[in-house]
Amino acid sequence: MALSIRPGAGRARLPRRPRLLLPVAIALIAIVAFFFLFAGIFTDYLWYDSVDYTSVFSGVIVTQILLFVVGALLMVGIVGGNTLLAYRMPPILTPERFSGGVSGADRYRMALDPHRKLIFLIGVAVLALFAGSSFAGQWKTWLEFFNAVPFGELDAQFKTDISFFMFTLPFIRMVLNFLFTAVVLSAVMATIVHYLYGGFSLQSPGVRASRQARVHLSVLLGVFVLLKAVAYWFDRYDLVFSERGFVHGASYTDVNAVLPAKTILAIIALICAILFFAGIVRPGGMLPGVSFGLLVLSAILIGGVYPALVQQFQVKPNEQAREQEFIGRNIEATRKAYGVENSEVIPYNAQGNADSANVSADTSISGVRLLDPNLVGQTYQQKQRIRGFYDFPEKLDVDRYPDPRTGAMRDTVVAVRELVGPPAEQDNWINRHLVYTHGYGFVAAPGNEVDAEGLPNFTAKDMPVTGPLVDQTKLTEPRIYFGEHPLSAEYSIVGGGREQELDYPFSETNGVGSGQKNTTYAGKGGVPVGSFFNRMLYAAKYGELNLLLSGDITDKSKILYERDPARRIAKVAPFLSLDNNPYPAVVNGRVVWIVDAYTTSNAYPYSTSKSLEEMTRDTVTDPRLVVQQPRDRINYMRNSVKAVVDAYDGTVSLYAWDDKDPILKTWMNAFPGVIKSKTEMAKELEQHLRYPEALFKVQRDVLSRYHITDPNAFYSGQDFWNVPNDPSAGEVKQPPYYLSVKMPGTAQPSFSLTTTFVPRQGPNLAAFMAVNATPGPDYGKLRILRMPSNTTIPGPGQVQNNFQNKFSGELNLLGLGQAKVRYGNLLTLPFGGGLVYIEPVYVEIAGGTGQEPYPILRRVLVGYGSKVGSGDRLEAALAAVFGENATQQPSTDDKPQQGDKQPETPAKPTLTEAELTKAIDDARKAYEKAKQALASDPPNWTEYGKAQEELNKALEKLGGALQSAAPTATPAPTATPTPTGSPAPTGTPAPTATPAPSPSPTS
Repeated sequence: MALSIRPGAGRARLPRRPRLLLPVAIALIAIVAFFFLFAGIFTDYLWYDSVDYTSVFSGVIVTQILLFVVGALLMVGIVGGNTLLAYRMPPILTPERFSGGVSGADRYRMALDPHRKLIFLIGVAVLALFAGSSFAGQWKTWLEFFNAVPFGELDAQFKTDISFFMFTLPFIRMVLNFLFTAVVLSAVMATIVHYLYGGFSLQSPGVRASRQARVHLSVLLGVFVLLKAVAYWFDRYDLVFSERGFVHGASYTDVNAVLPAKTILAIIALICAILFFAGIVRPGGMLPGVSFGLLVLSAILIGGVYPALVQQFQVKPNEQAREQEFIGRNIEATRKAYGVENSEVIPYNAQGNADSANVSADTSISGVRLLDPNLVGQTYQQKQRIRGFYDFPEKLDVDRYPDPRTGAMRDTVVAVRELVGPPAEQDNWINRHLVYTHGYGFVAAPGNEVDAEGLPNFTAKDMPVTGPLVDQTKLTEPRIYFGEHPLSAEYSIVGGGREQELDYPFSETNGVGSGQKNTTYAGKGGVPVGSFFNRMLYAAKYGELNLLLSGDITDKSKILYERDPARRIAKVAPFLSLDNNPYPAVVNGRVVWIVDAYTTSNAYPYSTSKSLEEMTRDTVTDPRLVVQQPRDRINYMRNSVKAVVDAYDGTVSLYAWDDKDPILKTWMNAFPGVIKSKTEMAKELEQHLRYPEALFKVQRDVLSRYHITDPNAFYSGQDFWNVPNDPSAGEVKQPPYYLSVKMPGTAQPSFSLTTTFVPRQGPNLAAFMAVNATPGPDYGKLRILRMPSNTTIPGPGQVQNNFQNKFSGELNLLGLGQAKVRYGNLLTLPFGGGLVYIEPVYVEIAGGTGQEPYPILRRVLVGYGSKVGSGDRLEAALAAVFGENATQQPSTDDKPQQGDKQPETPAKPTLTEAELTKAIDDARKAYEKAKQALASDPPNWTEYGKAQEELNKALEKLGGALQSAAPTATPAPTATPTPTGSPAPTGTPAPTATPAPSPSPTS
């Protein structure tokens, strides 16, 4: 029997079904990927719909889609079209082809030719994807160009409206970059195709090209050089951002050498482009070669060598004279761009007389803020956290609320009690996302008060919230569903009609047992997740199957996410730069977050460009508090928008605060109706607005140099200032402080943001600056008190050294045992023709087993002129410096009236030997009593305070015995502080400033 063997019978063939698995798997992967992409986009739409800002979502998406399509089509049309054109041109016939020889190009062509369509389609798709994505990423540039609003100001060099540099020039650069890329890619692809398909040959002897290939490449090179001519022309306008000269902006060399050079280069490039185009009709490579050589040579000689020679031989030997005009342009532009052109510099002698100053007449001194918001966060934690799953930020905020006794506004340190999540042992998906859903409570304490133990005297506290501030503000909704704590859950499922959300814990009757009050969310914010479709989308978004399976999610449930106030505003207004330091306020009975938003740019002509991060960095800078923006370097900044986020339902409201800002007007044209007029702002909300800290830091950095308006004085730089280092933190800038200040020439103190300056060389005080932070006619007014240059007035570092040297004895006593002395913010205030320094001193010690240490106010230090004083409370410290004037009734004038009798300082009686021995023994007993109070768990602060009082009395007696006529305040060095390492007595009477040389209980 014959066997017939078919060809290929020895090879196994795959069944049909396995061969289908690959395309099916690819299709499934594509479907899953598309679903996740769709879930991300559609949930974004649902979020925008929940906050009523779908116009922003649709505006951005539509703009990006249109730009993507335009960019992709243009790039594919230019590059793909030139590639096809090169392919369709007939090749040259070389001797190798006649003889049947195979060249290197032929081998590549034969390998690629069977797949050329697939390769072309894949290449075009990739090119379209990258080009379209790049073009779509420039949506802000397009919208600014399309909706541009004129500034109404002309630049100093070209006499062109500033809007051209801010909006039009960036768009022109974007288009030129796109076209350059397209032409270069076209030239590269055309060259490759011509080579592969015989358009030209690299085989010896020499390069041989067909006429069609030569014409094609000449046209592309001509277009490239023509674009270069256009780029040279617009490069002229970029000179206003030059950094070549002494300051930013077009310098003498730029105007007199680079500017004409750019014009000449533009003309030369245009001529070269014509020569390249001439290669179309004239064969040979001479014209393109001449064009290329001329272009390169002119760029080197005219664009590089000539300006360098002018800079070296004309400008450097006479820089001050040559650059004077351009320094003046820079000064004027920089002051306008940063909003400091109207700052007022006031000469201030700062030589006040403590004996004639009336402290009671100035409530900014007698009621100065003592609570340091950067220190007392831990105190709020220990006293008001209530449960471990709540938290307060480390750095609190300062706002204003009325005094319940007088109705006058006073500085108040505020915070909200935010939720960080369930206890570790109960941390599961249901508890984290359905039960522990929100924080609770607004906590506040006046900045100028503490209780008998040195703790904040809370006016809003506990759960439920109680206190006089609650009654004043009529706080009715203390729940915090939207906050800034980084440990809060990414999302929460709320509502649903079931009261399963933990509202707040409480103790049951008579303090026996404990329980919790539950609630259910009833706000309008949030995205409904009752439908299976929405639950499926969010399950995909968060990769959480429980969102589909949980029976606790009902048809009334909502999902809350993007709960950080700054992030919510960033999504609603992606064209704004945001201050990442929101602060809470009670407005119309609800807690809201207020966020300052900025318009920034790095395209203001002649303005100095600086790093925003460097300008705002100081001792309270937190990585989360840096302004969110796409670029770090800026040369223009405005606080254009005040944004508000409701802490309960997440409602976002944007108000045009600086409605004259052209950048803001441009974006309001792009997104009409998104930003409301400030006239729609509630009056109660306006009372809580304040001048933004980040903007003030930027402006103080600018004014450290640009307070000088004379170009010659600016060039010498001898009067430039520095922001002083924080006395308690080393080589880091001192932060500005919010406090109420009465500036010279004003009738009443106003809530302000303040800072100090020291000279570039030396620690003395150079100036004091304050900006009115209270909304009203004077809001944003920058005033600089400039110290005389021929006197030495102590700066913050020197004052801190004076305090530490003079009061080292009593401060050492505060730090006994495990206690740690911490210095609060060193506040500087103008008063009575001089400057008064006030610094709170805290003792930090753990409150009990397992508790973190928290600071308690124990001393207040005061310095004025040549006197310094200390006391348990501000009144005692002021009395030590100002005497009876610190407590007398307010008068109509700070100056003493004629005929007024100055108070006499009574001499202190001298003690007998027995009384002296008893005083020493009393001091030792009080010291031991204080140690025992601190050693108990938790520390007994009431007994510790009593022991301190007894110790102070004993030390006063010792001081009276050894220094019977001691003054109430100690003169301090004016400019040169006592060396830090010098010995100081340790037994200082609390309310006085002179350390008595008596035996110390620590010896």
